[in-house]
Amino acid sequence: MSSRATHPPSHPVVQKVARLRAELAELNETPLWSMTPEEAADTLVETTRLNAQADELELRLAAHADRCEVGTSEGATSTAVYWAHQTHLTQRDAASKMKLAKAIEAHASVERALAHGDVLADQAKVIVEAVDALPDDVVAEVKTQAREHLLAEAAHFDAKRLRVLGLHALEVVAPEVGEAETARQLEAQERKALAKARFTMHDDGHGTTHGRFSIPTHQADKLRKPLNALAAPKAGGEGSTPHGLGLAFIEYIDRFPTKKLPQAGGMDTTVVVTMTLETLMGGLKAAHLDTGTPISPGLARRMACEAGVIPVVLGGKSQVLDVGRRMRFHTKAQRIAMAVRDGGCIALGCDRPSAWCHAHHLDPWSQGGHTSVERGGLLCTGHHPLAHHPGYVMTHHPGGKVSFHRRE
Repeated sequence: MSSRATHPPSHPVVQKVARLRAELAELNETPLWSMTPEEAADTLVETTRLNAQADELELRLAAHADRCEVGTSEGATSTAVYWAHQTHLTQRDAASKMKLAKAIEAHASVERALAHGDVLADQAKVIVEAVDALPDDVVAEVKTQAREHLLAEAAHFDAKRLRVLGLHALEVVAPEVGEAETARQLEAQERKALAKARFTMHDDGHGTTHGRFSIPTHQADKLRKPLNALAAPKAGGEGSTPHGLGLAFIEYIDRFPTKKLPQAGGMDTTVVVTMTLETLMGGLKAAHLDTGTPISPGLARRMACEAGVIPVVLGGKSQVLDVGRRMRFHTKAQRIAMAVRDGGCIALGCDRPSAWCHAHHLDPWSQGGHTSVERGGLLCTGHHPLAHHPGYVMTHHPGGKVSFHRRE
């Protein structure tokens, strides 16, 4: 394709654009070192406005070129394709510019504001799209008022903020119409969000499961609130960092009350931990969840004394020796009593509150320990695993405190 003109330029726009390009080329050779900060500030703003004026001319020319079917005589499938080929714009960008060029023609006041550099191209695009998105039954006068309202706001807000204002333009210029339309849009948005809900989990085979989900924003807020509370730095967490939120999500799963969930096949959603008697007594043989996932013996022993988890203890040849019952777990009243007494985690130097803690049997259940307030204590999610870890020793101190250190 060729971009050469076949006739000497005669239209004034052609001649003036040629002169402007020559003047700009000369201007771009001019050094800036002697310009004062004040001059640089003013000229920077003016250059941005100049660019907006050039954008208006480009869009107006693009719309005219499309009507003239520019490029079709040379085999281009559209003027936008010809434009992209000649200037090395991406076809996506050329198509987007052409779409705006056609749309802005129906909004003379926006086109005029862009021509004078009063709005930028991205602001003009937002205004046009916001007005065009108004319902068909909105009368022309109200659409005009909405357009003028957004043009006025463009003097104070960038395109991102202007887009938000555009969603509520009707509420400003026609409140009785705007409230109903906003409600309609929100309901439609919520239906689409629910239809797009997705949740996937993938086990990478190395002990970690990765997930992705898409849920309505109002549901995400219900998840974000408790995770931020659990990850709060004041409670000893890492705050709302990715790792901190990951730990909070683990805590959230551990805390979720299974009794509120429906049964499946006559069973509730309680996790079953299967382990040998040797593992329960402190051995090193791995245990398994009822899903088939293998877990370390330390984690198995810790889970065996958690509410919402049922331990199944096996003897030789997988004989079931005992199926734990929830009566072994500390009751709500017992937890409250321990919370009042201990004030939080009983590990020395730990300030995590009782809400972050599990109830722990100071005398291991596997060794005949009983579930009681007297022989129970609160351990946070950081220290409770150490109480069941074969590599650590728990030492009892006066006043009910405990400490942990690695075995020699």
